[in-house]
Amino acid sequence: MRKFDTKVQYRKYKVLREVARHAWDGTLLEKVLDIPYTIVPGKVSTTRCCVYKERAILGERVKLAMGGNPDNPNVIEVIDIACDECPAAGYEVTSSCRGCFAHRCEDVCPKGAITFDQYHVASIDKSKCIDCGKCAQVCPFSAIANRKRPCQNACKIKAISITTDGEAAIDNSKCVSCGACVYQCPFGAISDKSFILDAINAIKESENNTRYKVYAVVAPSISSQFTYAKLGQVVTGLKRLGFHTVVEAALGADMVAQAEAKELAEKGFLTSSCCPAFVDYIRKNFPDLAPYVSHNPSPMAAISKHIKSLDPEAKVVFIGPCTAKKMEVKQDHVRPFVDTVITFEELQALFDSRDIEITELEESALDNASYFGRIFAKCGGLAEAVSQSLKEQGIEDFVLKAFSCDGIDECRLALLKKSKNVLDANFIEGMACIGGCVGGAGCLTHGEKNKILVDKFGKEAIDKTITDAISDPNI
Repeated sequence: MRKFDTKVQYRKYKVLREVARHAWDGTLLEKVLDIPYTIVPGKVSTTRCCVYKERAILGERVKLAMGGNPDNPNVIEVIDIACDECPAAGYEVTSSCRGCFAHRCEDVCPKGAITFDQYHVASIDKSKCIDCGKCAQVCPFSAIANRKRPCQNACKIKAISITTDGEAAIDNSKCVSCGACVYQCPFGAISDKSFILDAINAIKESENNTRYKVYAVVAPSISSQFTYAKLGQVVTGLKRLGFHTVVEAALGADMVAQAEAKELAEKGFLTSSCCPAFVDYIRKNFPDLAPYVSHNPSPMAAISKHIKSLDPEAKVVFIGPCTAKKMEVKQDHVRPFVDTVITFEELQALFDSRDIEITELEESALDNASYFGRIFAKCGGLAEAVSQSLKEQGIEDFVLKAFSCDGIDECRLALLKKSKNVLDANFIEGMACIGGCVGGAGCLTHGEKNKILVDKFGKEAIDKTITDAISDPNI
């Protein structure tokens, strides 16, 4: 039974599971130093140079599982000791170099970084190279390659650089906390902070204090996760963990779709506000377009605000695929409504920390939202929901022309066109992750099948309109 895409995720999960296990029984502070030895008990490490380094890295993972470095405002952190196995980044001469006499690479190099051996085979002096790439452009054999690390390739906004010690460094002024580097790092040297302890503490306190209840708000992309079990069993598992009620964030998406359609018709142009990484990207890279960001909250914030309007003493834990949500929850306009955020990876660790085998549970219903709220999880779903809401509200004199952006690269293109007034659209749906939320860094699994499963989940509510869902919010 495979629960994760990669072994990196599995190692991260094992640490989260052990931290959670000790947190439930109140022995975490007593046992925290023992966790690396529990996970790697032997004398030989199968992944590092020695067992001692592996345990040291696990110790850093334990810190991240307990909330990470409080002095770093970003939820994405680099485990320095684990970031040492990737080759040096930059331009390199490959074995395809034929030792030609033309030496075009030497001629175009502005820093004199290219030299030749007795056979005319080129080499690059990395102390002089400025990575301009001119040599690679003129090589007739394409023998000069630009070696980028997986994290740098994953980060489309160039927030990752390599230090003189060969370790990755994140520029927080550029980073939007999308987590692409987290998922792509093959050594797990970049990871997101976990707030799993906050979720556990909220549940434990609610068990001892009947004054308040803990609500689990689940992202619609949950329908594409935990594929080894049924969704209804996952819902029951959440209740076994101690959550009072499980609510669909998709109901918040229905609320947002209705309000955003109205706002769009009034203003004439908007960008979506649902993806926190996309909104952060606009503010950091296209500040002149920030006024066009929808003033509506994200679905997570909208439904959480609704829950607390009904139950002011409630505690709300959002569970989804998104690392950027962990940053969104720190914002002043969201903090009062969402108490903490965990990912699907962390939810799996919670289940196993309490030995809850969800495949053996009965099913519970999850029936809050419409088809259109549920398909927010995939790229294009928000635009489709806004189109539907315009129809349901009878706003017929406004013609929607949506530009749905699948990943940061497409977001950049759309925003650049808008900044130059050449965008043939009046609504930009921005999704930082490829595929939308179904491709989030905190997913257990990734791939095209996730979109199919989200569509299937949405069609189970096909008879319910957006208006139906928000007029009778079944919480």
